[in-house]
Amino acid sequence: MTDQQEQPGARMGRGMLTLMWIGLLGGLTFFFAGWEKDKYNPNSQLVGSESGGTRSITLKQNEWGHYVASGRINGQPVTFMLDTGATTVAIPQKLAQELNLKAGPRYTVLTANGEVEVRGTRLDKLELGNIVFYDVAAAINPGMYDDEILLGMSALRHVDFSQSGRELTITQYAER
Repeated sequence: MTDQQEQPGARMGRGMLTLMWIGLLGGLTFFFAGWEKDKYNPNSQLVGSESGGTRSITLKQNEWGHYVASGRINGQPVTFMLDTGATTVAIPQKLAQELNLKAGPRYTVLTANGEVEVRGTRLDKLELGNIVFYDVAAAINPGMYDDEILLGMSALRHVDFSQSGRELTITQYAER
Protein backbone atom coordinates (compact mmCIF):
# COMPACT_ATOMS: atom_id res chain seq x y z
CA MET A 1 0.00 0.00 0.00
CA THR A 2 1.22 3.45 -0.77
CA ASP A 3 0.97 6.45 1.55
CA GLN A 4 -1.92 7.72 -0.58
CA GLN A 5 -4.09 4.67 0.04
CA GLU A 6 -6.01 4.01 3.24
CA GLN A 7 -7.04 0.77 4.75
CA PRO A 8 -10.71 0.02 4.19
CA GLY A 9 -12.86 1.54 6.96
CA ALA A 10 -10.16 3.91 8.29
CA ARG A 11 -12.06 6.98 7.14
CA MET A 12 -15.27 5.74 8.75
CA GLY A 13 -13.34 4.91 11.94
CA ARG A 14 -12.03 8.49 12.19
CA GLY A 15 -15.56 9.80 11.61
CA MET A 16 -16.95 7.57 14.37
CA LEU A 17 -14.17 8.67 16.73
CA THR A 18 -14.94 12.33 15.97
CA LEU A 19 -18.65 11.77 16.61
CA MET A 20 -17.86 10.02 19.88
CA TRP A 21 -15.78 13.00 21.10
CA ILE A 22 -18.47 15.49 20.05
CA GLY A 23 -21.11 13.46 21.90
CA LEU A 24 -18.92 13.15 25.01
CA LEU A 25 -18.14 16.87 25.11
CA GLY A 26 -21.80 17.74 24.50
CA GLY A 27 -22.89 15.42 27.30
CA LEU A 28 -20.37 16.87 29.74
CA THR A 29 -21.42 20.42 28.83
CA PHE A 30 -25.08 19.52 29.43
CA PHE A 31 -24.24 17.84 32.76
CA PHE A 32 -22.13 20.70 34.14
CA ALA A 33 -24.60 23.37 32.98
CA GLY A 34 -27.34 21.62 34.98
CA TRP A 35 -25.00 21.14 37.94
CA GLU A 36 -24.12 24.85 38.01
CA LYS A 37 -27.79 25.81 37.72
CA ASP A 38 -28.58 23.55 40.70
CA LYS A 39 -25.76 25.17 42.70
CA TYR A 40 -27.33 28.59 42.10
CA ASN A 41 -30.94 27.45 42.61
CA PRO A 42 -31.05 24.39 44.88
CA ASN A 43 -34.82 24.90 45.20
CA SER A 44 -35.91 24.30 41.62
CA GLN A 45 -38.21 21.41 42.63
CA LEU A 46 -40.05 22.60 45.74
CA VAL A 47 -41.98 20.07 47.76
CA GLY A 48 -44.20 21.50 50.45
CA SER A 49 -46.33 20.09 53.20
CA GLU A 50 -49.84 20.89 54.33
CA SER A 51 -51.60 20.20 57.60
CA GLY A 52 -54.88 21.66 58.79
CA GLY A 53 -54.77 24.47 56.25
CA THR A 54 -51.20 25.40 57.19
CA ARG A 55 -48.75 25.17 54.30
CA SER A 56 -44.98 25.16 54.55
CA ILE A 57 -41.89 24.76 52.41
CA THR A 58 -38.23 24.53 53.32
CA LEU A 59 -35.65 26.28 51.16
CA LYS A 60 -31.94 25.51 51.06
CA GLN A 61 -29.35 28.28 50.82
CA ASN A 62 -27.31 28.35 47.68
CA GLU A 63 -23.52 28.40 47.76
CA TRP A 64 -23.49 32.20 48.19
CA GLY A 65 -25.89 32.20 51.15
CA HIS A 66 -28.98 33.31 49.22
CA TYR A 67 -32.39 31.71 49.09
CA VAL A 68 -33.23 31.27 45.41
CA ALA A 69 -36.28 29.26 44.40
CA SER A 70 -38.41 28.47 41.39
CA GLY A 71 -42.01 29.61 41.45
CA ARG A 72 -44.78 31.04 39.30
CA ILE A 73 -46.37 34.39 38.60
CA ASN A 74 -49.83 34.19 37.05
CA GLY A 75 -49.08 30.55 36.16
CA GLN A 76 -45.79 31.28 34.36
CA PRO A 77 -42.48 29.88 35.70
CA VAL A 78 -40.04 32.36 37.26
CA THR A 79 -37.05 32.40 39.60
CA PHE A 80 -37.24 34.25 42.92
CA MET A 81 -34.55 35.47 45.28
CA LEU A 82 -35.94 36.12 48.75
CA ASP A 83 -35.16 39.67 49.83
CA THR A 84 -36.56 40.78 53.18
CA GLY A 85 -34.97 44.18 52.58
CA ALA A 86 -37.18 44.82 49.55
CA THR A 87 -40.47 46.55 50.33
CA THR A 88 -42.24 45.02 47.35
CA VAL A 89 -41.75 42.22 44.89
CA ALA A 90 -39.35 43.68 42.28
CA ILE A 91 -39.54 42.46 38.69
CA PRO A 92 -37.09 43.31 35.89
CA GLN A 93 -38.82 45.32 33.15
CA LYS A 94 -37.97 42.83 30.39
CA LEU A 95 -39.39 39.95 32.40
CA ALA A 96 -42.51 41.98 33.30
CA GLN A 97 -43.15 42.42 29.57
CA GLU A 98 -42.74 38.67 28.99
CA LEU A 99 -45.21 38.03 31.83
CA ASN A 100 -47.65 40.54 30.28
CA LEU A 101 -47.83 42.60 33.46
CA LYS A 102 -49.67 45.89 33.27
CA ALA A 103 -47.41 48.83 34.15
CA GLY A 104 -49.14 51.23 36.53
CA PRO A 105 -48.15 54.58 38.02
CA ARG A 106 -44.52 55.67 38.24
CA TYR A 107 -42.83 56.22 41.58
CA THR A 108 -39.30 56.41 42.94
CA VAL A 109 -37.73 53.77 45.17
CA LEU A 110 -34.43 53.67 47.00
CA THR A 111 -32.45 50.54 46.11
CA ALA A 112 -28.99 49.31 46.99
CA ASN A 113 -27.88 51.02 43.74
CA GLY A 114 -29.56 54.33 44.54
CA GLU A 115 -32.87 55.87 43.47
CA VAL A 116 -34.75 54.23 40.61
CA GLU A 117 -38.04 55.15 38.97
CA VAL A 118 -40.28 52.08 38.82
CA ARG A 119 -43.83 51.33 37.70
CA GLY A 120 -46.33 49.78 40.08
CA THR A 121 -48.21 46.63 39.15
CA ARG A 122 -50.31 43.92 40.78
CA LEU A 123 -49.76 40.19 40.54
CA ASP A 124 -52.96 38.18 40.42
CA LYS A 125 -51.25 35.05 41.72
CA LEU A 126 -47.75 34.34 43.01
CA GLU A 127 -46.76 30.76 43.88
CA LEU A 128 -43.75 29.48 45.79
CA GLY A 129 -44.20 25.73 45.99
CA ASN A 130 -47.55 25.12 47.68
CA ILE A 131 -47.61 28.64 49.20
CA VAL A 132 -49.86 30.94 47.20
CA PHE A 133 -50.33 34.71 47.38
CA TYR A 134 -53.10 36.63 45.63
CA ASP A 135 -53.24 40.27 44.50
CA VAL A 136 -49.64 41.10 45.41
CA ALA A 137 -48.18 44.60 45.00
CA ALA A 138 -45.05 44.64 42.85
CA ALA A 139 -42.72 47.06 41.12
CA ILE A 140 -41.46 46.84 37.54
CA ASN A 141 -37.84 47.93 37.69
CA PRO A 142 -36.04 49.02 34.48
CA GLY A 143 -32.70 48.93 36.33
CA MET A 144 -32.76 45.16 36.88
CA TYR A 145 -31.20 43.11 34.10
CA ASP A 146 -31.39 39.48 35.26
CA ASP A 147 -34.39 37.20 34.94
CA GLU A 148 -34.60 36.95 38.71
CA ILE A 149 -37.41 38.45 40.75
CA LEU A 150 -36.79 39.84 44.22
CA LEU A 151 -39.44 38.35 46.48
CA GLY A 152 -39.97 41.25 48.85
CA MET A 153 -42.12 42.00 51.85
CA SER A 154 -45.32 42.77 49.91
CA ALA A 155 -45.58 38.96 49.71
CA LEU A 156 -43.41 37.78 52.61
CA ARG A 157 -45.30 39.79 55.24
CA HIS A 158 -48.12 37.25 54.89
CA VAL A 159 -46.00 34.30 56.06
CA ASP A 160 -43.80 33.30 58.96
CA PHE A 161 -40.29 32.12 58.38
CA SER A 162 -37.59 30.62 60.52
CA GLN A 163 -34.01 29.78 59.69
CA SER A 164 -32.03 26.85 61.02
CA GLY A 165 -28.53 26.40 59.69
CA ARG A 166 -28.65 26.74 55.92
CA GLU A 167 -32.40 26.14 55.62
CA LEU A 168 -35.34 28.53 55.75
CA THR A 169 -38.83 27.26 56.50
CA ILE A 170 -41.70 29.41 55.25
CA THR A 171 -45.14 28.83 56.76
CA GLN A 172 -48.46 30.17 55.53
CA TYR A 173 -51.35 29.84 57.95
CA ALA A 174 -54.96 29.29 56.95
CA GLU A 175 -56.91 32.54 56.85
CA ARG A 176 -58.99 32.97 59.96
